[in-house]
Amino acid sequence: MDTSNLQRILDLSFDQALLYHGYTDYMRDYELIIHCSASPATGIPSTHERLLFKNVVAANVSTSIPPLVWGKSLDDRLINYESGVELDGYVWGVKWQNLYPGARVISDSDEASKWEAHLGVQFHEVRIETNAQNIDLVFSELSSEQISTGYSPFTVSPDDNGPEFK
Repeated sequence: MDTSNLQRILDLSFDQALLYHGYTDYMRDYELIIHCSASPATGIPSTHERLLFKNVVAANVSTSIPPLVWGKSLDDRLINYESGVELDGYVWGVKWQNLYPGARVISDSDEASKWEAHLGVQFHEVRIETNAQNIDLVFSELSSEQISTGYSPFTVSPDDNGPEFK
């Protein structure tokens, strides 16, 4: 995948709502679940998109919230919108992050070049910035698909007894 095509896919998520991010249940790939919407005046319906970063060899998540705000955001009431909305601090309970300033490809990434040399496939590095977290990923491929209501990145099965050790 060339850099311009990669950036084009990432640009579609600009200023949208990041609802979830994390490794897939098989632990190789990393996904972002995004709620995409346009102005109601456009008549364009909202969608839920899944960006799937494949063959992720590095995933680093850090806060983008300044220490002063973090210090005001430790109260557990802030993890629920209803109990936290009137408090002074970051309301974690909104349950989404604004993808702003958004995602960008890191050109000439040393980390991507290192993995490319080791594995013989093209790797990329991206930085995804939101109002709550920054996500840095090193990966080989990116795909995007619309997901339907009910999609869940992970569910616990009633007959899941945990891993088997041999």
